[in-house]
Amino acid sequence: MDPWSRLRETTQARIGLGRVGDGLPTAELLRLQLGHAQARDAVHGVPDFTTLAREFPSQQVKSAARDRAEYLLRPDLGRRLGPNDLEKGDWDLAIVVADGLSATAVDDHAALLLRAIFDRLTDWTIAPIVLAQNARVALGDEVGAALGARMVAVLIGERPGLTVANSLGAYITYNPAPGRNDSERNCVSNIHAHGLGYDEAARKIVWLLKEGRSRGLTGVMLKEAAGLTLPHEQTAL
Repeated sequence: MDPWSRLRETTQARIGLGRVGDGLPTAELLRLQLGHAQARDAVHGVPDFTTLAREFPSQQVKSAARDRAEYLLRPDLGRRLGPNDLEKGDWDLAIVVADGLSATAVDDHAALLLRAIFDRLTDWTIAPIVLAQNARVALGDEVGAALGARMVAVLIGERPGLTVANSLGAYITYNPAPGRNDSERNCVSNIHAHGLGYDEAARKIVWLLKEGRSRGLTGVMLKEAAGLTLPHEQTAL
C-alpha cells in the first residue's frame, strides 16, 4: 500500500511523488507539465465576459495596458484606467470583475460568487458591474472614484500555481481613490473548488463590506474573525 495515499486525499500539494532514477515517474511528470500548461493558459487567457454581461447590468473597460504582453511587463499600467464612459452616481458599492493573472478564475467562479454576494446585499445600491480587462487590483480605486461609490470590491484572478490555476480573490476598499495603499484594503483569497467555497467567501466579503461602511475604514484596522470583532480590535479603532 502506498503510504502517501491518505495524505494525498487531504491536500492538492504534490507530495510523495516517487522517482525513477534521477527523475520523476512519467505519470507525475505529465501531471506537472499539465499544471504548468494550465497556469500559462490562465495568465495569457482572455476572460469570457459574455455570461456576466448577460446576467448582470454591466459595462466593460480596459486598463491603460494596450495588450496582454504590455500588461505583464508593466504592472503600473494595469492599475490605471484606459478611456472609458463611467458616469458618477450615488452608489454604496462598485464591483469590478477583473481578469488579473487568471482569466480562468473569472470564467469559472465570478458569476457564482456574484450571485452569493447579491443575495446578501439586497439593501445596498450597487453600480453596474465593471468588467475590466488587463487589470490589477488598484484599478478598482480609480473605478470606484469615477463611479462615486463609497466602497469597491474587486474580484480578480489570482496568480496561478502548479496545483491551482483558477483561484479568485476579492479586495475590498472603503472610499476608493487613486493612490490608496494595499494596507487600506482587505483581501479574501483562495476562492475555488478546493479552497474557499462561494457561500463562505460571500459571507466574509459581505461582513467586511458592512463593517467597513459602518466604521468608515478597511485594511489593517479591520479584521474578520468568524464574523466577530475582537475586543482588542475595538480598542485599536
